Amino acid sequence: MFSRMRPMLHQLLSGAPRALPSSCALCGQEEGSALCGTCRMQFFAARKPRCACCGIGLASAADARCGDCVKQPPAFDATIVAADYGAPVDRLVLALKFGNRLEIAPLFAQLLLQAAKGSTTPEVLTAVPLGPQRLLQRGFNQALEIARPLSRRLRVKLDPHLVARHRETQSQSMLHPDERHRNIRNAFVVPARAMDMVRGRHIGVVDDVMTTGETLNELAATLKRFGAARVTNIVFARTPQR
Repeated sequence: MFSRMRPMLHQLLSGAPRALPSSCALCGQEEGSALCGTCRMQFFAARKPRCACCGIGLASAADARCGDCVKQPPAFDATIVAADYGAPVDRLVLALKFGNRLEIAPLFAQLLLQAAKGSTTPEVLTAVPLGPQRLLQRGFNQALEIARPLSRRLRVKLDPHLVARHRETQSQSMLHPDERHRNIRNAFVVPARAMDMVRGRHIGVVDDVMTTGETLNELAATLKRFGAARVTNIVFARTPQR
């Protein structure tokens, strides 16, 4: 019974101010901040060269796009990334996603805002939607938790219902790369009420982690089919190329 009430309870409390962490989420040093100055400098200050399209790390800043995006351009137009997905940054993602540490979501937004400096600001933000079953199990959508404070900081409208996941899919992280495309194909739809908001607009799609990009590519393709002019991924962490 309680598990069914969690999404409703979370919705009621989501507008209430949350207590900010008093110690660094990475090293535990008590500094009255969610991320101490040392960890911020070590893991988030350096801006490594990245593909402007998919956000994967590049060897040289001379290349605007990676080879894969040049050979087979994805449906999305750009990707903003705060950090690579790896130790110890992955602990932040896991703490939010599986540890229910919702109070650190504003930190993700703050670091994404820093990463987005100089980029074209989307006209509307949305978050990668969860299927109803997974939302019921988890009680919240971690991508939406990041999108809320980011929307306020960017002063851009957030529409959580801009895109709907109209069928349940398996967790992409549990699938072989070859199966991920089939799993996510035709999983999204733009509801009738949101069509005017999408048509001709630059849409920003927020997520916590981008691995192969299959989910974000399918979502961008859906938005483009419904008339979006541009789609930018805004993801906290990007899995490095192996």
